[in-house]
Amino acid sequence: MRHRVVSLAALAAMALPAAVWAAQPQAPAENLKPRAVRTVAEDPADWTPHILDGEVHALAVVGEVVVVGGDFTRVSDNLGTEEYEREHLFAFDLRTGAVLDFAPDVDGMVYSLTPGPDNSVFVGGSFEEVDEQDQRGLARLDLATGELVEGFDASINWGDVRGLSVSGGWLYLGGSFTAVNDVPRRGLARLDVLTGEVDPVFDARLDAPEIGRVKVEDIAISPSGDRLLAIGAFTRVGSTRRVQAAMFDLTGNPSKAANWSTDAYVPLCREGFDTYMRAADFSPDGEYFVIVTTGRLSGYEINCDTAARFETYATGKVRPTWVNHTGGDSLYAVEIVGGAVYVGGHQRWLNNPYGMESAGPGAVERPGVAAINPVTGMALAWNPTRTRGVGVRAFATTPLGLLVGSDTDELGREYHGRIGLFPRMD
Repeated sequence: MRHRVVSLAALAAMALPAAVWAAQPQAPAENLKPRAVRTVAEDPADWTPHILDGEVHALAVVGEVVVVGGDFTRVSDNLGTEEYEREHLFAFDLRTGAVLDFAPDVDGMVYSLTPGPDNSVFVGGSFEEVDEQDQRGLARLDLATGELVEGFDASINWGDVRGLSVSGGWLYLGGSFTAVNDVPRRGLARLDVLTGEVDPVFDARLDAPEIGRVKVEDIAISPSGDRLLAIGAFTRVGSTRRVQAAMFDLTGNPSKAANWSTDAYVPLCREGFDTYMRAADFSPDGEYFVIVTTGRLSGYEINCDTAARFETYATGKVRPTWVNHTGGDSLYAVEIVGGAVYVGGHQRWLNNPYGMESAGPGAVERPGVAAINPVTGMALAWNPTRTRGVGVRAFATTPLGLLVGSDTDELGREYHGRIGLFPRMD
């Protein structure tokens, strides 16, 4: 018997016929021409540091510095000879792996990071204080000193910040808050990147009457800065139905919901999920994006536990270009770089639409981390493997390769404590 999400029961009437979500290309033909796909190496670099407990939820690369956020307390150098106390946040040198002095006192979980101006980083999470100052859910920190940047004054009222992105002089944030700086904003807001002042014009007007409260799980902005994708627990943008995924056109003032919608995420997954959306990323050319999901339910007709490609500039009601199923295991992270779509979670397989917590016909083993061909939607041969655990929560692209953050300590069949880097193959 298929379980349903009780809190989303009102959506069940909108469920679609079983055959709707077979992969059917929606893109212009030129976007789906076969292309050479080059992956990063399968052998991780040896010089990255190790995180000795907890889990990684966020990564950001600011110049030559990698910033790591999550729920942890101790890190070590790459040889394991020197340990450092670092709660929820630390940084290391991108070229050498040396752990830096950056050590702000953050009193709670860090869910999101993004580079800020002038050698700074924006930090989002469920924390309430930074360096013993009231700073709920959002902070801008100087990478050289680890201190709060003067002049940026912004906090959420409650809940958390789960997605951050900077574009066009604005900081966009998504999460479970209902106000920023006492200005009502449900789950999505836009702030001045320097002052933290809430943009009075941008209001996404997200709503979720069937759920009870809004939560934006992740946000992504196209490389050109003209589109914003929000995913999470919501069913409306204003009076318009947008179930778990909404696109905004950022070219006007005020910004508005784009003429893009999908019913791909109307069907429900297993009971207990206010949303089964987990992460999204645009391709480097901005022509498409990929959403990854959890849901603890498998089946070719639903998009629980999947990676799915959509075309950015398709209009009207759109279907996924392709869908790759794990067969019932969660995906939490996605990064599109170098012609490949990298996905991470605690999956055992890909190419598995007929698996039910098992390997169905055509399934391939891809434990914990994998790469997908962006045109065909099928798993690439790249298969470094990792200890699955809860799963990969974060990727980051660097000039040296692909960074991976998780909660386990084996990556590419080697010891790498919760973080590692797969080098580029030039």
